[in-house]
Amino acid sequence: MYHSENPNEFRRIMLRELDFQAIEKENYTLYENPKNGYFHLYTKPGFYDFGIADYTIPRSFVVQFNTPEPFLRFGIVYEGKTRFQLERQPVSSFESSAFLVLERNLKGRQAWKPGDHFYGAEFTIYPAFLQEIAIRFPDFNPLEQFSENHTKRYLPAEIMVILQRLLIRDEEDCLNGLLLEAAILECMGILLESKRYQARTSFSYQKDFQSIQRAHNILTEEFTHPPTIEALSRTLLINSQKLKAGFFEYYHMTIGEYTASLRMSHAANLLVTTEKSIAEIARDAGYGYPSNFIKKFQKTYGCTPLKYRMRRYQADSGFYHNT
Repeated sequence: MYHSENPNEFRRIMLRELDFQAIEKENYTLYENPKNGYFHLYTKPGFYDFGIADYTIPRSFVVQFNTPEPFLRFGIVYEGKTRFQLERQPVSSFESSAFLVLERNLKGRQAWKPGDHFYGAEFTIYPAFLQEIAIRFPDFNPLEQFSENHTKRYLPAEIMVILQRLLIRDEEDCLNGLLLEAAILECMGILLESKRYQARTSFSYQKDFQSIQRAHNILTEEFTHPPTIEALSRTLLINSQKLKAGFFEYYHMTIGEYTASLRMSHAANLLVTTEKSIAEIARDAGYGYPSNFIKKFQKTYGCTPLKYRMRRYQADSGFYHNT
């Protein structure tokens, strides 16, 4: 069993078990092994890490971790499932999901098995950067904004779009430190506004706020074929205008924009993780006509679905060719 007391040690263990070799690139370090996959690490040491990974575990291993310092982690796991056990708690698992967690004094162990496959992207923000953010923006102290060691399985749709944008830039080899720091601050700003709205609504608008949250949950579960605003209003017993205005104020986008962003993220994931045709993916994303899907996808990502898929395949083939 391995032992880890910080994210760097944890990552070194993972890289060793994956038999990865390091290749220094202009803006990041590429860790790779033709049999097991790859890991792209963008880092400002002591401030933040941004990792993009697609790998398969070759053998079983366990890491016991104890992280006394605070670290803010957020990102998305598109594919994969991990098994872990926190101190004095039962065994748990984490499957494909967005996530955000402020870890401090976290103790436990995590296990992997041969054949486990993971694909996702994650930010790790270190104490020095968290403190710098708190000094520069006194109304937002990340160390006080989030409950310790409580993993949220949700990120605002705007942050999901930011993560997808970073993935595209990574594939195009045009992601750098300035863009990453700007993305971190933008994500923190989105989280701040979400917390502010929640604080405002928790007193005089609690009932409406709960209805808006329920609407958000329904849309998240049924984004491929979402109910109409009128149907949501009837179900939740809230005026449709109030629902639209409240949703926009809290989530910083319209209901239509939110469901569209989920459809696009779902489609982008299917493009790079399955061999489904464009027509099948359009249908899975809730579009009756592939032409409408292609038009919306191109508007969102700046390229057609086919080109998006080809970029990923080219990136993968380049990885294998260079090994």
